[in-house]
Parts: sequence; C-alpha cells; structure tokens
Amino acid sequence: MSVADRLAPFGTTVFSRITRLAIEHDAVNLGQGFPDFDGPPDVLRAASDALIAGPNQYVRSHGLPALNQAIAEHASPALAGAFPQGIDPDAHVTVTAGCTEAIAASLLGLLNPGDEVILFEPTYDSYLASVALAGAKANIVTLRAHEGGFTFDADELRSAVTERTRAIVVNSPHNPTGKVFSPSELDDIAHVCIEHDLVAISDEVYEHLVYDGAPFPRLANVPGMGARTISCSSIGKTFSLTGWKIGWAIAPPELSASVRAAHQFTTFCAPGALQAGSAAALKSPPSFYESLARDFQRKRDTLCEALDDIGFRCVVPAAGYFVMADHRALWDGDDVSLVTHLIENAGVAAIPPSAFYASSDEGSRFVRFAFCKRDETLRTAIERLRAWRDARRRTKTKEPGGNSRRA
Repeated sequence: MSVADRLAPFGTTVFSRITRLAIEHDAVNLGQGFPDFDGPPDVLRAASDALIAGPNQYVRSHGLPALNQAIAEHASPALAGAFPQGIDPDAHVTVTAGCTEAIAASLLGLLNPGDEVILFEPTYDSYLASVALAGAKANIVTLRAHEGGFTFDADELRSAVTERTRAIVVNSPHNPTGKVFSPSELDDIAHVCIEHDLVAISDEVYEHLVYDGAPFPRLANVPGMGARTISCSSIGKTFSLTGWKIGWAIAPPELSASVRAAHQFTTFCAPGALQAGSAAALKSPPSFYESLARDFQRKRDTLCEALDDIGFRCVVPAAGYFVMADHRALWDGDDVSLVTHLIENAGVAAIPPSAFYASSDEGSRFVRFAFCKRDETLRTAIERLRAWRDARRRTKTKEPGGNSRRA
C-alpha cells in the first residue's frame, strides 16, 4: 500500500518536521505558528462548563445555533458591504473544524476534476493539498518582496486565468509574509473575478491581528464581490486557542451550499463544547481586540528590532504571527540549510519559507520566525541568536563550505 498519487508529492508537513527537530535539539520553537500560552480563562471556563452540561453528542452539522448567532453578530459590521442586511446565522454561516477545513470544504464543494484555482505564493501548505484532493490544478501568482513589503503583478494575475479557472484563494492578512492586501490590490482581484466569473475564497484568520492602527479591507466588501466570496476565519489565532480547531465560512446561500456539501462528509460537525466556548469568546468587548493587537505588535517590534540588530533584514509584517527575515548578510546557503543549522547550533527553530513556494525560489533568501510567544520565550530565542552570531564572528567562518567571510 502507498500514499495516493494526489497526496504523495506533499509528504510530511514542514511544521511537523521542524517541530520534531526542535524537540530533538531542545530548541526554542519560533517555527510553527501557535502561542505557547492559552487563551482567556473565561473562554476556557465556558468550554469546560459545556463539557459537563453538554452538548457532548453530534450537534447540527453547520453549527451550534449559539455559535452561528455569535459569528453573525461578530462579523456583520465587518462585512457590511457584502451583507448590507446583516449576516443570517443559519443561511450564511457554516461552522467547520478550523479555518483549514473551511477552505478545504470550499474547494472540495466547488471544484470538479480538471478545474483550476489561482493561489498566491508563498502559500499556506494546505491550499495546494486541498486543490489536489479536489482533482484540480493550481495556477500560481508570486508575491515578490521589495523594500516596503510583498506585492503581486496585476498582469501576472490576469495571465493566470484560463477558461478552466473556477476560483481564487486570497489569504489576507497573509501567512507567512504578514501582508495585508491593499484596496487597490483587492480591486484588481475583484476585477478578474467578476470578468471571469470566479469564486473567491478569503482566508482571514489573522483579521484581528492588524498592526499600527491600520484598517483591514475585506475582499467580500468590494463592489460586486459579496455574491461570489466565501469569507473564512476561526477562533484559534484571535483567542490563542489554535488547538480548538473551530472555524467558519460566511457566504451567500448558494456558496454556503457548496461548503456544506463537502463539510457534511468530512467532519460533519465540530465539537459541541468547544463551539459553546467559542460563542462565549466572540462576545468579548472591543477592548479585548484592541489590547490583543497592541500586545502582538509589541512582540513583533521586539523580535524585528533584535533580528535586524543580529544581522537579518526583516520585512516588517503589517499583521499576523510571523516575520520574514532576509538571511543573506549572515548566511551563504539557502533557507533550509540555515534553519537546520540554527536548530542544531543556535537552539532556535524557524521555518524555511521555500516550503510555501511552488513555482519560484523567492523564499530561499528568507527564514520565517513566529513572534506569537511569551516574552520570556522571545528573550531566550534572541539571546541564543545573538550568541550564535557572536560565535560566528569570532570564528569568521562561512557556512556552508568553511571559507572565511566578512564578520
């Protein structure tokens, strides 16, 4: 027996490989994007109470009514352009086992074998696998780094569309770059979707982690996109509860039917008690989200300033959990060799971004560090990276190859 052909190319995820190496070498894990602390105690208590009181059997496939209502109330102001009459909790909201399942169910419910999907790279690794599971093909548009961040070429986007293209996946705020797609970029995407009758799947899990007081423009709110966008998010990133795997898809009834057609035969329903806890979480006051963004922005600044001082060159993220750091001033090899070296010699784990690229080598000059960690975790990682930098300066070696290099 062997892995099915459509999944064989993907192997084990980069997150599992790096986490395993980090454990083997007792490295500080700034690789996988999960906080090393739990979410709000009152939210944990709400889920704990629900474990005793129930529901502990199957719940309604498209969501516990209390959670669907909470999602509708929470998201209606943000998606007012797409749903001017408000979000209907029963017709528009489908609760899933995390945002990953929301995206997979959207693709599985929409696509037929031979259809094509546009993805932006670097791309979260589950997207390509979900496209393959649907028997479809991914057409890639590359986000290219420049001094101010990452952007795509609108002509390249238009060229990626063929007569078989059915959908486009947009991840904003973006993992791993921390990019927030601008209104003009969303207009370019919308123009392509409307012209070619494409469905947009918008991954917005970092929606409440946008920094520097910047707005977060949403694709569904662009004129003409409300009827053709599936907006996906989750509890995990906002409430530091990534292991709960409670997500959702918000879409007009016709697109919700596509999501539910696949969802009912994958997970059927997410755990009832965790849905009850998630409903409580979404009742949090605006001050919670404001404090959350401030706290993570401070962590971002702490790590970026330290990495720049060490010799990396950070592309400061506008949102999210991660920073992409250009390593070329410190290392002459690629991202995979550096990440392995850092785990084994510095005791710090990161992610090689080349794992998120399918059509270019743009990622090889970066490493991705996560800053969604306790302050003491970040301090320890920074101390270890500084010690590693200092040791390399003393020996004046060049890795890999052993030739001397500038300090």
